[in-house]
Amino acid sequence: MARTALLTHPDCVKHEISPGHPEQPARIAAVLDELVAEGLFQMVEQIEAPEADREQLLLAHPASYVDSVINASPTSGSVQLDADTAMNAFSLRAAMLAAGAGIKAVDLVVGEKFDNAFCCLRPPGHHAEKTSAMGFCFFGSIAIAALYALQKPGIEKVAIIDFDVHHGNGTEDLIGDHPDIFFCSSFQYPLYPGKYGENVPGRKINIPLAAGCDGAEFKKQMQTDCLPALRAFKPDMVFISAGFDAHRDDPLAGLALVEEDFAWITAELRSVAGEFSDGRLVSMLEGGYDLAALGRSATAHIKELLR
Repeated sequence: MARTALLTHPDCVKHEISPGHPEQPARIAAVLDELVAEGLFQMVEQIEAPEADREQLLLAHPASYVDSVINASPTSGSVQLDADTAMNAFSLRAAMLAAGAGIKAVDLVVGEKFDNAFCCLRPPGHHAEKTSAMGFCFFGSIAIAALYALQKPGIEKVAIIDFDVHHGNGTEDLIGDHPDIFFCSSFQYPLYPGKYGENVPGRKINIPLAAGCDGAEFKKQMQTDCLPALRAFKPDMVFISAGFDAHRDDPLAGLALVEEDFAWITAELRSVAGEFSDGRLVSMLEGGYDLAALGRSATAHIKELLR
């Protein structure tokens, strides 16, 4: 059985965009409670996530943007950063913890204390662009973690696979044309954010999926477009933007995946990590807004990480 770290922090539930917002504090409990119900909570080691520091955020974002988010943080009430993204007094700390979890996970996995890690924090990060908070996201946590990993001895190439139902536009923007990062995002299109960049053979693959796409079609697309290119890239470490809003029960989108589909892609990516990366894999929670489906799907994902 793999050694899997579960990074989380109670302060990340204090962040709230607005009452009734789908990116709600209860998302964390939905995952942790289901892990307990399935008898998996005691099989992972819980690690309290640290905050990222300013210098770590600067791996992906310019100083002007980082400082603007820090300076926007209110002492009370709420501040709107874009139509979908607002801060309360606890949001900045939560965003720093979410980014810090990825940094800590890299240290734990590259340091061989764990085989892999799952970061169960919020807010998500994969929509945050270099100079823009977007889509419930403030900092590009997974891009920051990937760029941090590339500073580690022996980590020369990394891969980011994003199976959230929304395109990982922020990750795509933050990594730019970096030659040592493979990026693949599967997503419902057209759906927020309604844009994606051009593919780059062997390094960047965007996979738009039509509404109603089920597990069979998802597997076909990943087996045809993503997994062969990922194996050809031979990453030294694998990162997963684990969004579970492609589930058929999710209220914000229209794909039709189920728990078994998330388990399948997790097993495939873990296999790639085993082939090329000495098993090194870090997964970070992104979307997933039906609480029951989120809990079941994330648990299926973690169960595969533990195998």
